[in-house]
Amino acid sequence: MERLNKFLAHAGVGSRRHCEELIVRGRVTVNGRVVRELGTKVEDTDTVCVDGQPLHGEKFVYWLVNKPRGYLCSNFDPAGRPLAVDLVPHVSQRVYTVGRLDEESEGLLLLTNDGDLAHRLMHPRFGVEKTYHVQVAGRPTREDIDQLLKGVWLSVGHVRARRVHRLKTQGESTWLEIVLNEGKNREIRRMLARLGHKVLKLRRIAIGPVRLDKLRRGKARRLTSDELRRLRAAARRGEKQDLKSANSKATP
Repeated sequence: MERLNKFLAHAGVGSRRHCEELIVRGRVTVNGRVVRELGTKVEDTDTVCVDGQPLHGEKFVYWLVNKPRGYLCSNFDPAGRPLAVDLVPHVSQRVYTVGRLDEESEGLLLLTNDGDLAHRLMHPRFGVEKTYHVQVAGRPTREDIDQLLKGVWLSVGHVRARRVHRLKTQGESTWLEIVLNEGKNREIRRMLARLGHKVLKLRRIAIGPVRLDKLRRGKARRLTSDELRRLRAAARRGEKQDLKSANSKATP
């Protein structure tokens, strides 16, 4: 079963907040009965109508996109800048990005209308790893890398990398592979800036087991059934580990 506001949003009615307003105003019926309770849940066999018009839940879709620099991970920009969702104009469902990349970053994005999976992939409690290739100015020392692993304090709190691997040097810069299991706003850029290294390029190459591989910049493709299965399995593993950790802390 699915919460009514989520069902409405997936059917393209609008944002969840807008859908909640429709419910409260009595404009939504389930099986012919007006429903005003926000916690109401529905299933596929229910008949849901808005202003008397029946709706049908959207089929979940999952797209992988190689985002170029200059694109925003938003479904609307008042300044009219290009959006990541513009890269999949052929997708009729109302999709949104899983895990934002800032405007100057590039690489792997997932676009979907599956809000539950998106939440599990991005929330730190599920521990799904995100892998980045980062070109930084200068030559980070062993101490710098150790500090990234120990963590640094930013305005958003204490943040740290799960793994850091030096890939190669390029002129006066260095390429690093950095793995995170959370994704606070501009986290990698801010961590490295704190250590005195400016990020020159940042590219996400993987979310969990799904990798960018040879997908060309600006192109998109559907996730395979195997990739989707492994993504869900990664999120479930993280949930089990989180529950195990919580239970061990609760044990006297």
